[in-house]
Amino acid sequence: MTWVEAAGTGRPSEVAIAGRRACCDWSGVLFFPDDALLVVSDLHLEKGAAFARRGSFVPPYDTAATLLRLGAVIARYRPKTVISLGDSFHDRRGASEMPGPFRDELLMLMEGRTWLWVAGNHDPDAPAGVPGETVKEVTWGPLVFRHQPSVRPAAGEIAGHLHPCARIVQRGRSVRRRCFASDGRRLVMPAFGANARKKKKK
Repeated sequence: MTWVEAAGTGRPSEVAIAGRRACCDWSGVLFFPDDALLVVSDLHLEKGAAFARRGSFVPPYDTAATLLRLGAVIARYRPKTVISLGDSFHDRRGASEMPGPFRDELLMLMEGRTWLWVAGNHDPDAPAGVPGETVKEVTWGPLVFRHQPSVRPAAGEIAGHLHPCARIVQRGRSVRRRCFASDGRRLVMPAFGANARKKKKK
């Protein structure tokens, strides 16, 4: 199993998944240069708003911070196609109740490119009032993109949902960061959203 850190300022790490070349960017996106394809997972847009509706208040900056980071990577790679691997919005109401300035920013990022929303467990329906195509999974050559990893995945699966992190201990101090996890045949994406955290063990 290979772990590639997704939080830092280093250069992208090149990997091969089922024979297809990709770059694991430190921001947490996966880019396939031969296809101009950008993959991002677990944006969890409007998570703060979802928590507020349930009476739990967190700093309301997650959507703005996530869109700012997403805009930076889109400007850097200029993809023709973007696949968002599910949990793009934190709940079913996230898209319809997104504030106007955030909606405008998202629409600007989507303009002129194909955008595929993979349905997640938090957002199983198409995002209301937002363009793009909502799908259960995407097949792209030898690769299959889905939200939750399969129990017995075939080679070429790329998924999100698990929010992988790596912890390194050195000289008595530990550092924990989001990461990509891959065995060369499959890959699990890190969560990209500003407020997305590692899932708790049950």
